[in-house]
Amino acid sequence: MTQRLDRRRFVLRSLYASLALPGLPSLMTGSLRANGAVKATKGAGAGARRFVAVGNLLGFQQKSFFPETTGKGYELTTLLKPLAANREHMTVYRGLDHGIKGGHFAVHSFLSGVLNSEAQNRPDGNVTIDQFIADEVGMQTRFPSLTVGSEDGIHGGCQIAWTRSGVRVPPVTGPAELFEKLFVEESPERRASRAGENELHGSILDSVLEDANDLSKRVNREDKEKLDEYFTSIRDVEKRLQMRQRWENEPKPKAPFEKPANRNTVEDLPMLYELIALALQTDSTRVATLEIGGCYLPQHLGIDKSYHGLSHHGKDEAAIADLIKLETHQIEHFGKFLTRLAAIKDGERTLLDSTSVIFGSGIGDGNSHTNSDLPIILAGGGYRHGEFRKLETSGSKKVPLCNLFLDIAQKMGIESESFGTSTSTFS
Repeated sequence: MTQRLDRRRFVLRSLYASLALPGLPSLMTGSLRANGAVKATKGAGAGARRFVAVGNLLGFQQKSFFPETTGKGYELTTLLKPLAANREHMTVYRGLDHGIKGGHFAVHSFLSGVLNSEAQNRPDGNVTIDQFIADEVGMQTRFPSLTVGSEDGIHGGCQIAWTRSGVRVPPVTGPAELFEKLFVEESPERRASRAGENELHGSILDSVLEDANDLSKRVNREDKEKLDEYFTSIRDVEKRLQMRQRWENEPKPKAPFEKPANRNTVEDLPMLYELIALALQTDSTRVATLEIGGCYLPQHLGIDKSYHGLSHHGKDEAAIADLIKLETHQIEHFGKFLTRLAAIKDGERTLLDSTSVIFGSGIGDGNSHTNSDLPIILAGGGYRHGEFRKLETSGSKKVPLCNLFLDIAQKMGIESESFGTSTSTFS
């Protein structure tokens, strides 16, 4: 019977859930992690909590990014000046990181706090905060999450988002593809094919549930408790299937403009931000990530050098000046994104008030390949903002970045006491 369950479970993996049987000593089966609970939400539309993370592959120039003065009176540095209009809607942090090393090969840990190579024996693997949140609240929208980036550049493309099972979430790679995903209906043939897939999955799920019910009659009390966790997983898959069936029959929002063309990462950045804002506004998703990767080419800003090469500037003033130019471009458009969210009404507040936005990088200093002292900005989300906070970088008072991620998750209504390498909630 367990072999039959495993065959059916394989087919259901397309619903992003694994129905592996729990550890039942009396039946010699595998193990399963129970899904966490999520608090009641207000439902679709106004007032719902949202989350966006923006990551940069090669960091920012620390001397031009971090202020010297802490508190509300902090000075606007060269790289923070483009964010002046949003000063009261954001907090700048210094001293937050994950306490790991690896240079470019650790950038993927920005939103997880865990190296993929060390995630195998962890209950949640190296799941990133966006997927952690999406696992709990993503079924309320057409897209549980949106991951936007590129498949080109250093190390084979963007690696900002990871699932619990240690799988990289492939990004939507340009504004044309993102536009189609949000606004363009699938062909009647594809919709009919998907309806057939849903029907097949539903039939298999019914059989899995029947077999599991039969199994529950043959286990001892201890195993019965573990099997109850398995039933919880089945119910979660049922919800996902129901949501997928629901969105098959719901029309997508009407496109506000014509489909944009893909140009290059530099010139596409404003449109990617605009489409993410529209995805949040139309409640197509409540979780999104954007990674600015190694294919962000300085040539499109009039700089005839490679981004990666510039990051290893060796303190050359001309190279640093070029880096500040392209980093300023990135931050300018992030600032415009915040302004855009602040201009969109979301019930009695703004979309920025409803959305926690993290901006930063998994690299602290690209020249020396360090993953400490990360550049971090938190905007929106209903937090009290307007400060520069400098935290302890070592010792017993060191605060992991994952503490801040945990706080964001809890604000999203997720009942969890830990995330990644967190030690407590953020204060």
